[in-house]
Amino acid sequence: MVRKILVTAAYLALGLGANAAHAQDLSALLTGEMRGLVVHDEPVAASALPFEQVDGTEMSLADYEGQYVLLNFWATWCAPCREEMPSLQTLQNTLGGEDFQVVTLATGRNRPQAIQRFFDEIGVTDLPQHRDINQQIAREMGIFGLPITVILDPSGQEIARLRGDAHWDSPEAMAVIEALLAAEG
Repeated sequence: MVRKILVTAAYLALGLGANAAHAQDLSALLTGEMRGLVVHDEPVAASALPFEQVDGTEMSLADYEGQYVLLNFWATWCAPCREEMPSLQTLQNTLGGEDFQVVTLATGRNRPQAIQRFFDEIGVTDLPQHRDINQQIAREMGIFGLPITVILDPSGQEIARLRGDAHWDSPEAMAVIEALLAAEG
């Protein structure tokens, strides 16, 4: 376990352009709920398939090129998703902007009305209501179980993944995203 954390921290240090001395500091970022964040040795291609926006038009992850994206796969029937979603909104409200976006993608049979009702019930107003209607993107990206969150780099490659829910507004989660953004700047 310790070796995995050290290897992950070293990868983060290299990927973030940090020096070797900084690697030890980065291991501190993978604490709390971020312990489960798996940082890939090599970036993985994300899906190029389209998804549906709330207004019925299509877009794809390529539309977010140039930004870090925290992509959350979820569903209206998912109890952990209900718990996690407000923290995603807080993360977006705190760090979202030109360089970073939280993108939610309801996968499976989630009618627009059900998504809106879900968001209304939990007080989420500032996150996109995108739909992966036939679970094609989820299948292509190996999403088994919900929620799963992946982090995409500005070139649209998956660089990390967390299975299960998390408090994305926790100090640990914010520190991971801030480190990515600082390295890019």
